[in-house]
Amino acid sequence: MTSRPEHYTPQPYDPYAEEEPRGGWFNSDGYVPRQPQGYDLIQGYDVPQGYDTPQGYDTPQGHGVPQGHGVPQGDVPQGYDYDPRTYPYQQADPYQQADDQPTYALRTVAEPAAPAEPGYHVPQTPEVGWDMAASRRRAWVSRAVLLFVLAVQAVLSLRLSNTAFQDEALYLAAGHAELAHLLHGTPLPINYAAYFSGSPQLYPVLAAAVDDRFGLTGARLLSLAFMLGTTTLLYSFTRRLFNERAALAGAALFAVVQSTVVMGYFATYDAAAVFLLALATWIVVRTDRAPVAAVLLAAPVAVLAVGVKYAAALYLPTIVVLALLTGWPHKGSRAFVRMLLLALGIGALLGAGMYTTDLLAGVRQTTTDRAHGSDSTAFLLQRSAEWGGLMFLTAVGGAVSYVRRSRMNESPAAQRLGNPGWRWRALLGLVLCGTALLAPAYQVHLGTVVSLFKHVGFGLLFAAPMAGVGVTRLIGAHFRYPQLGIMVWTATLCLGISQADWRYGVWPDSSKMIQVIDSHVDREGRYLASTPEVPVYYLRQKTSHRQWQGVFALEYTDKKGAYHSGDTAYRAALRDGEFDLIVLDGLTNPRVDAVVADAVKGNPHYRMLADLPFRNSSGTGHYRIWIKTS
Repeated sequence: MTSRPEHYTPQPYDPYAEEEPRGGWFNSDGYVPRQPQGYDLIQGYDVPQGYDTPQGYDTPQGHGVPQGHGVPQGDVPQGYDYDPRTYPYQQADPYQQADDQPTYALRTVAEPAAPAEPGYHVPQTPEVGWDMAASRRRAWVSRAVLLFVLAVQAVLSLRLSNTAFQDEALYLAAGHAELAHLLHGTPLPINYAAYFSGSPQLYPVLAAAVDDRFGLTGARLLSLAFMLGTTTLLYSFTRRLFNERAALAGAALFAVVQSTVVMGYFATYDAAAVFLLALATWIVVRTDRAPVAAVLLAAPVAVLAVGVKYAAALYLPTIVVLALLTGWPHKGSRAFVRMLLLALGIGALLGAGMYTTDLLAGVRQTTTDRAHGSDSTAFLLQRSAEWGGLMFLTAVGGAVSYVRRSRMNESPAAQRLGNPGWRWRALLGLVLCGTALLAPAYQVHLGTVVSLFKHVGFGLLFAAPMAGVGVTRLIGAHFRYPQLGIMVWTATLCLGISQADWRYGVWPDSSKMIQVIDSHVDREGRYLASTPEVPVYYLRQKTSHRQWQGVFALEYTDKKGAYHSGDTAYRAALRDGEFDLIVLDGLTNPRVDAVVADAVKGNPHYRMLADLPFRNSSGTGHYRIWIKTS
């Protein structure tokens, strides 16, 4: 038997029970014990009538604890004096309530306390889980991805390797001649402005200054800097037009196409021209909320792009129309004033530059009055599709989807934002995608494939924003189908790598040829070559451009005073021993090369100096070198 009282577990009240529990009843607070025996009644307590006070009990004086009754552990009722030495604990009645809920006579049982408030409150759930507004974290993540895209572009360009191409050698050699003319007054060997497709005083001078210090690699790295800047500007104005995802997707596609990869390591003025076009476009888009006159900042940049390369004028209408489209959502009808200001500014600067310089002849010869070629329309369209078709189709898909649904943000809150109307979206898609068709259409008009791969890249710069929209729509909201975007980019990357490798291997490696002829040229001789620009560039310390003759056109008066032109001019000049050195590659103009080779066969004035094999993208070939003996 224990000294602790046994706890009573209350049972449900049964009013039909045959026998009432011994000595008590149920109330709202639990089981109330029967009147205890052996207790003295408290003084002042009125005994109900009919109730006999037990024999032998005296009514105590005061409110002490009844004699012979132990006090339960726990709370002591008020008015009772409790001394454990006087009132030792006694076992409680088995029907007594549990210790933690004692019930005593003359005590009001307190209501149970209300449950405590929970320590955790569920916060209100926001409508969306992210914020559409620009944030520092989003900006830094986008910049990190852009840096990765630029790194891929730089690696693809830097992996290309070959000696100087004919155009590279021409522009660099002209730049050195222009530098000498500007700094020292040295006469120009040729009037480069008469047949260059860009001002010889702009990019060639800049590239030659870099070439003086860092060589051909430095000049090519200058082009890489221009193309990396172009991709960065493309990302910036696409982000302004749409959002970060479209900007990154468009930049990623543009960075891996053939034209971008090749122009990024090609010392010609194409990279500088496309960079200036991108800069002019960025200014137009960036000043869409600025005062109307701010758009005039783009005018000198656009004109400078045309000065660097005359063919850049083909894209000036696109920039002017973008001034209207980008300003319309913010300025309304005042956007027409914006467009008109830009058009007038560009026109005034172009007119001033055209008639205050001697560049008009070069513009006519290389651009407006250029001789037509013999390449078929089907061939040119096929080449255009191969070099930019996949990105163009992606751009068209992006434009169509943008016209159908304008919302670019996945947040449900974006549905309540105002969006441009479908007509504005259709015009924007038409302008950007249509610009990519300008270069192929012009080349079809000229009937020539020369420089087509570079001009395709000019148009893809403007189609890239819509191509970025197309990729994001393929991927879907919350990156539902990322494999589709990866597939498009991977296909563009593979095509860009293979086409760039082929393009950079079209011309032969000229290093061995330069080594052979180095000791046979000087400032007095006359030389004939398939690509005279290459030895002029590499051997500019020993020879100048006026000493070299190409294989496309020759006018010659023989020793008897007879005038000759065309093929007969080559035969007559070789019969008279006019040239001291002949270098043929069999690629530049095979027909004239064959005429020259027949003329020196059995000619007593010449002997074979070297036959140097080479390999290019089309197969193998030979450098054939003859030197004059008498």
